[in-house]
Amino acid sequence: MKTVLTTLLAICVCLVIGCGHEPAAVETRNDPPELAEKPLPKDFESLKALAEEGDAEVQTILGMAYHKGTGVPKNFKEAVKWYRKAAEQGDAYAQFNLGGMYDDGKGVLEDEKEAAKWFRKAAEQGLADGQWSLGLFYYVGQGVEKDFKEAAKWYRKAAEQGYADAQFNLGGMYDNGEGVLKDFKKAVKWYQKAADQGHASAQNALGVAYGMGEGVEQNYATAYAWVNIAAANGHEKAKSIKNFIAKDMTAEQIAKAQALSKEMIKKNPKLLKD
Repeated sequence: MKTVLTTLLAICVCLVIGCGHEPAAVETRNDPPELAEKPLPKDFESLKALAEEGDAEVQTILGMAYHKGTGVPKNFKEAVKWYRKAAEQGDAYAQFNLGGMYDDGKGVLEDEKEAAKWFRKAAEQGLADGQWSLGLFYYVGQGVEKDFKEAAKWYRKAAEQGYADAQFNLGGMYDNGEGVLKDFKKAVKWYQKAADQGHASAQNALGVAYGMGEGVEQNYATAYAWVNIAAANGHEKAKSIKNFIAKDMTAEQIAKAQALSKEMIKKNPKLLKD
């Protein structure tokens, strides 16, 4: 009976989310954290004076101010100007941000190759944001020739730094055998790491893995619990998958699975995003 249910679940998953796990989209690229390692003047003119003197970190902060409209009117061209000055001095955050401006076509003409160039510079300095972005470019063939092995390489570098999007993407590559040998256990390993950080897509993928018994022992209660949490985090397809799993569970089993969700969240509040 379980074989039949697993087959039906696989068909349902393919219909609802597609037969492969999609990588996190370019648009979800994270902004780097605010830079505040040194005391900075509070007034804008003093800050700008430091930037004009060539302080790369301050130039990056000034670029972010213009980019976000923090304390000054939003101005993408000015943001690009200051990001470029800092990026050319080797500031990894500025390189990543400049790549993002080229990727989005903000303050400059959209140019995927230039975006890839600056993401690579940031990635090679060990910035996880840049590594993940470069991996994604290789995965979709944006600004570089599509290359799953290179995508996996850069995802792994970011994933090993705890970057949830990269952990999810790397899990998907093991799930699908893209750029790496297919390995459901390794897929689950990386899904788990991202899921524990509140990554809804990873939580959904982990639930599907438990439902299908791929990489883990099949367990519908655990499958339901993870997909339930993913749904609570706003994952659009998780609700449909949860309802499908529930069709083969008794009311008592569903109640236990819901209680398991609550217990998991109590142990790790990070499972739910704010």
